[in-house]
Amino acid sequence: MFTPRHCPYRHCSQHDRADADFCSRHGSYFAACRSHPVPRFRCKSCGRTFSRQTFRADYRDHRPDLNQKLLRLIASGVGIRQSSRTLGLSLRCTELKFRKLARHLRRLNLNLQPQLRTGCTLQFDEFETFEARRNTRPLSVPVLIERHSRFVVWAESAQIRPHGKMTENRIRAIEEDDRKFGPRKDLSARAVRRTLSRGAEIVQPGAVVRLQTDEKLSYPHQARRAFRRHRLLHERTNSKLARMTWNPLFPINHTEAMLRDLLGRVRRQSWLVSKKRRYLDLGLQVWIAYRNLVRRRFNSDEESPAQLVGSVDRRLSWGELVSWRQDWGLRSIHPRSRRCRSIAAWREGAAA
Repeated sequence: MFTPRHCPYRHCSQHDRADADFCSRHGSYFAACRSHPVPRFRCKSCGRTFSRQTFRADYRDHRPDLNQKLLRLIASGVGIRQSSRTLGLSLRCTELKFRKLARHLRRLNLNLQPQLRTGCTLQFDEFETFEARRNTRPLSVPVLIERHSRFVVWAESAQIRPHGKMTENRIRAIEEDDRKFGPRKDLSARAVRRTLSRGAEIVQPGAVVRLQTDEKLSYPHQARRAFRRHRLLHERTNSKLARMTWNPLFPINHTEAMLRDLLGRVRRQSWLVSKKRRYLDLGLQVWIAYRNLVRRRFNSDEESPAQLVGSVDRRLSWGELVSWRQDWGLRSIHPRSRRCRSIAAWREGAAA
């Protein structure tokens, strides 16, 4: 039976620290998408009512039955337009549903971040893609993984200045873009620092961290800034080496190749490209959740990357990915919990 652990309204005194009997039953209702009654509750402090559905990720969705199907399509490299045709939704509805689910998965990815063991090996690299126009609006995508488990710690995009061969037509296109949007800034350094900092947050302070990257000149300085509270062993490999299995950077190269295959927005030759960078970041969050929580590490494995780093005790199903809302950090309900236990309580129980 569902038992709420706190009031869902942020301004209520029972939202952060709720009493055991902060609410009372307030009837139930039937929803068209549910075969069972949905219980309702009333908070004794603020007097507002809420239901079990208030805590669900598909709260206020018109077609919650399509959430899992849409995620499967997006994580399989299908574009938004083709997904809308397959699901029988309008393009606008598909876009809004994708954005809501991706923001939910971003919060889930952050809430389920593990505490990495001492002596872990992290690998970091960047690859390039673009938004809207290939020759004028390139993007850099830094990716950080744990080497053994292939757990994706973080990935995001950042705008960079156009570079490479400059033809007359390309120079005119860049000047036109600069007049329309303003001079394009290079924000890759900030994205690299933020991505490396995500790794520093989940490693115990003072622990030894091995970081493997290529020989880009800015990486040593950025790594020292991000891991200043850790003992850093920075190993660098020439990026011109063949990308074979014997290459020390093969795990991160393989991860980026998988990302390009399963996320159509970052393919080299594709019309699925994101028109705006922020929607590419949302697509990356869908892929990270799928890679870490749903998919096996290798086809021959039974465990997911998140299992191998101790974040969850088994692979999650698509339904569990879109089960409970994750708005409340570690106080959010764990996606695997049947007794409405929070993520913090779940971890304490697993540690005990």
